[in-house]
Amino acid sequence: MQFDPENKVIQLCIEGMEHEGAGKPEEAEKLFLQAWNESENDFEKFTSAHYVARHQSSITEKLKWDEIALVAALNIKDESIKGSLPSLYLNIGKCYEDLKDYGLAIKNYKEALFYTNFLPANEYGNMIKNGIEKGLARISDLKW
Repeated sequence: MQFDPENKVIQLCIEGMEHEGAGKPEEAEKLFLQAWNESENDFEKFTSAHYVARHQSSITEKLKWDEIALVAALNIKDESIKGSLPSLYLNIGKCYEDLKDYGLAIKNYKEALFYTNFLPANEYGNMIKNGIEKGLARISDLKW
């Protein structure tokens, strides 16, 4: 999946990431919300919702935005989106874990695991795989 640097939503998300990197989370959040509001297709909605989720102060709001991003991603008819699914399911699984809904946490961690063969064989892919494995291990250690 190619990110078009001329796309207005992508430009807003890039600008938001620059603000994140500069330690300006409020400005970043405004740009990500603007990107969401200007999104016209599933790819733009997936991208902007993913970034909006990162700036939520409550687990339930983060979960809501992660699930919005997932729904949009699942509507994209490009096979390369499958490389983003492990991260999305990992984020959702962690939200459910934090909410102590371990059944849904495990379900989402297992979905993330299912798509790991679409991850790149690099540091990012290893980080996501490691996060999934740690999430499953944390829950398996619980007596719920």
